[in-house]
Amino acid sequence: MSGEEQVPVTEQLTDNSDRGRFELRRDDDLVGWLYYTHLKPNRYALRHTEVETSHQHQGVAGALVRRVCDEIRTRQGTITAICPFVADYLSRTTAYADLVDARHPGYSDRAAAESARVAAGG
Repeated sequence: MSGEEQVPVTEQLTDNSDRGRFELRRDDDLVGWLYYTHLKPNRYALRHTEVETSHQHQGVAGALVRRVCDEIRTRQGTITAICPFVADYLSRTTAYADLVDARHPGYSDRAAAESARVAAGG
């Protein structure tokens, strides 16, 4: 194997419901997590995305949001985008438009989510 060949990375998404977050592991290392609130009947308010410092700028946040959306789809749930990164991700694709809760969509883009966060003092 040449020095330029890369070994495939294994990813695993887990739902750590005790901590209210989905966690992404790459090769058994916890690399990122997305905090959520599970609301009735089956809506997930996606509140905040974090990536381990040593794994930033490696596509972790995007992979995490994609995997979380895929998981929520398998659960036949809907999402409300509160997190600025999630809002930005969803504004750039139509792949998950069917998951956005029609009555409670959250923020339509990063700017709206950031403005709301600043106004709330966060």
